[in-house]
Amino acid sequence: MARSAKSGSKSNPYGVHPSVSMVQKWVAELPVKTGRSLDQWLELIRRQGPATEIARRDWLKKEHGLGTMSAWWLAERADGRGEDDSPEKYLASALVYVDEMFAGKKAGLRPLYDRLLELGLSMGKDVKACPCKTIVPLYRKHVFAQIKPATNTRIDFGLALRDTPAVGRLIDTGGMAKKDRITHRFAIATPGDIDDEVKSWLQKAYDMDR
Repeated sequence: MARSAKSGSKSNPYGVHPSVSMVQKWVAELPVKTGRSLDQWLELIRRQGPATEIARRDWLKKEHGLGTMSAWWLAERADGRGEDDSPEKYLASALVYVDEMFAGKKAGLRPLYDRLLELGLSMGKDVKACPCKTIVPLYRKHVFAQIKPATNTRIDFGLALRDTPAVGRLIDTGGMAKKDRITHRFAIATPGDIDDEVKSWLQKAYDMDR
């Protein structure tokens, strides 16, 4: 039986990734900015464009004056690929992303992931988890935490703590220097690693994202 894709349901605890809204806005503005709707662009590409996706990108840029990102996205869509550009499609994909992320040799990490996800969502009603293919970011206004299966036996639980000094088990990722949102992490390999220290720093990351 297929699982429900409804956001926040028991079968799907995830929220819609902010990129979905960005794509929807971009699609809505296509007619004004380019003179063609999404369907019109896809019809044009399939009817008049080159055969390969790479050639279509160049054709869209050179012949139609589109920017790089627009050309890439339209070429992908014309080839039947591309981003999950509706809330329903994204939420259905989110379940698959997580299942695949914790499959095979990483299947043993799934209980740890489930506990970290529950902990992250418990920070507040304004928190949502938005899985990607390799990580699960936790959003308040921005990403304040991140769950990533780093090896077959360890999850990296990342936190956005700015220039906070690393103490105890908290590890500085170098993210501040690289201007990454995630600046620190905890190595989570056993249930006992999800302790009061982790919960305290997670609370600080959540509080910082006001």
